[in-house]
Amino acid sequence: MSLASNERAGICDEFERVGPERPTLCEGWSTRDLLAHLLVRERQPWAAPGIVVPVLAPVTEWAMRGFDNVPWGEMVGQLRSGPPVWSPFRIGNLDELANGIELFVHHEDVRRGEPGWEPRQPDAERDGALWSAITRMGRRLYRHSPVGIALRRPSGDQYVITTGSGLVTIVGEPAELVLHAFGRDAVRVELEGDAAAVAAVAATPRGI
Repeated sequence: MSLASNERAGICDEFERVGPERPTLCEGWSTRDLLAHLLVRERQPWAAPGIVVPVLAPVTEWAMRGFDNVPWGEMVGQLRSGPPVWSPFRIGNLDELANGIELFVHHEDVRRGEPGWEPRQPDAERDGALWSAITRMGRRLYRHSPVGIALRRPSGDQYVITTGSGLVTIVGEPAELVLHAFGRDAVRVELEGDAAAVAAVAATPRGI
C-alpha cells in the first residue's frame, strides 16, 4: 500500500477513536475542523484555493462550516472512501503526490494534539517515503531560512537542503523531520550548529 492509502486509513481510525472535539496541532482547530478542511480540499475544489490564497480564505471557511451539522461518522466515512470518482486524486500517482504527505502531517496533528503523545514506531517503507518527500520538498519548506539547512537521519543519511551563511543540521527520524519542516513544534529533533544560526532557524517561519 502507498503512504497516501496507509495514512488515509490511519487518520480515519484516529478520528473515530478521538471524536470530533479533540484539539489538534492546527491552532484553533478541533478534529471536526481538521476533517472538514480535508473534505473541502478533496471534494469541493472550487472552495479549496483559500487554503493557500489568503484573500480566498473566507470561501474555504464557509465551505468548512457546511460540515458543522454533518454526523461525525458520515464525515469520517467520506474521507475513508477516498476521492470522488471525478477527482484526479483517484489516479494512484497523483493521489500519492498530493495526499501522502498531507494526510501524514494531519494524522500527526491529531495524534499529537494533546500532551502525552509518542512517535509511531519506525517503519521502513513509510520512513523511506517520508525521507524521499522531505529531500524533494525541503527547499520550499525552509525557503525563509537565513542560514543553510541540512537534514540527517539517525541512520547517518544526510541531505543538504539549502546553503547559506552558516549551516544548521536538523537531526531526527524522517517523520520528525517532515513535521518540523511543516512548522510543527511537537516534534523530536535536534538542531546542530552555531548557537546564533540555530536561534535564527528556530525563529524563522517554516512550511508551505
